[in-house]
Amino acid sequence: MSIKIDSIDGGKTFDFGRTSSDYARYRDIYPQEFYDRILQLGLCVKGQKVLDIGTGTGVLPRNMYRYGAEWTGTDISENQIAQAKMLSEGMDISYHVMPAEKLDFPDNTFDIITACQCIWYFDHEHIVSDLSNILKPSGQMLVLYMAWLPYEDRIAGASEQLVLKYNPEWTGCGETVHPIYIPDCYGDHFELTYHDEYKLNVHFTAESWNGRMKACRGIGASLPEERIAAWESEHKKLLSEIAPAEFDILHYAAVALLRKKNM
Repeated sequence: MSIKIDSIDGGKTFDFGRTSSDYARYRDIYPQEFYDRILQLGLCVKGQKVLDIGTGTGVLPRNMYRYGAEWTGTDISENQIAQAKMLSEGMDISYHVMPAEKLDFPDNTFDIITACQCIWYFDHEHIVSDLSNILKPSGQMLVLYMAWLPYEDRIAGASEQLVLKYNPEWTGCGETVHPIYIPDCYGDHFELTYHDEYKLNVHFTAESWNGRMKACRGIGASLPEERIAAWESEHKKLLSEIAPAEFDILHYAAVALLRKKNM
């Protein structure tokens, strides 16, 4: 399903469902440290019911399933949910094609809501009361993010500039380390209890980094096929000139934890 948000990419439409196969193959990249930080907060573990909104291909539920939580994942894209179901074969995870603005769960259902790499896509004024309602008393919302650091990592920076060559209005560029922005409207229903930002390295091959970049919003989710192919050819050539066969890309991860206010 195509999405258009005026503040993102100059209002250009995008659809991660167009790049679901590459997304499934190349965007399951969070290192164990990323998951360990969640576990250290006592979240997404046995005895908890967790809803992952904007789940994409189910990266978070699939990788944290072994820790015993009961997972449900929702996403606006039918193709993304189809990939999530295939990749989660043998796991008891419930997936639904459902935009965050139309969550259909009873009140007091979940202990935790997670939102990973997706918080900026939602209509927050519309969803915040629903998120609060479907959480149990003192339930928590965990917002997660990870991004490469283009000003500190040469390969990431050069790759990002090539995305901008093909899609100059792409706003997913220029990241620096900073806390996750939580819109003011959440203050009526939640209190921010914790945040953290930390650097980490993510390992890639030339193939997997090309795939990761291709599956980003600025390329695979928005450009026509011929432009995607041209970008991919040029990116592969770039990597052959500046990158070894395997390398680490410097990223930062950010966490924001909100607790539901008991009205």
